[in-house]
Amino acid sequence: MSGAPMRSSDALDWFLSEVLPLEAKLIQYLRHNWRDSSAVDDLLQDVYLRVFEAAMRQIPEKPRAFVFTTARNLLISRFREQQIVPIEAVANLDALDVALDQPGPDRSVIARDELRRLRAAIESLPARYREVVVLRRIENLSRSEIAIRLNLSEASVSTYLSEAMTALADALYRQTEKGRGQ
Repeated sequence: MSGAPMRSSDALDWFLSEVLPLEAKLIQYLRHNWRDSSAVDDLLQDVYLRVFEAAMRQIPEKPRAFVFTTARNLLISRFREQQIVPIEAVANLDALDVALDQPGPDRSVIARDELRRLRAAIESLPARYREVVVLRRIENLSRSEIAIRLNLSEASVSTYLSEAMTALADALYRQTEKGRGQ
């Protein structure tokens, strides 16, 4: 399975079996190397997001090394943003006995709250809309493949997809406006 492009369900299975067992050590590493302990949960979620997104493209051969390298790279990015670069953050990775031969993911990080909102919005869609969105946007199936799988016409798939995306945008926009107090 390592090194191969994955479906979301396979990537999730890999994540649950290979990455989540590292959580205690990862939290320890983040707490030790980040001054604001209240941000550790957010950092953890950002690491998880980066690792999962990378796994959707290709499963890393060395999960432990990849996870800790991703965490290190995230901390370095955050330190740079704050113009704080404690040398301990880089030095302490050696104590974990982790190989640093895997590059970190280059995708932007979506905040944990935004992911929760998106998930809630997707779950609130009618079943058929939700199926079409998941198959098209997450599993990356073509409209014709979705039509075959769901026994629909391609025109119906297009209509469902269009209406679902509009409903998602409306739901997310409303949530954003509520969050801003407007």
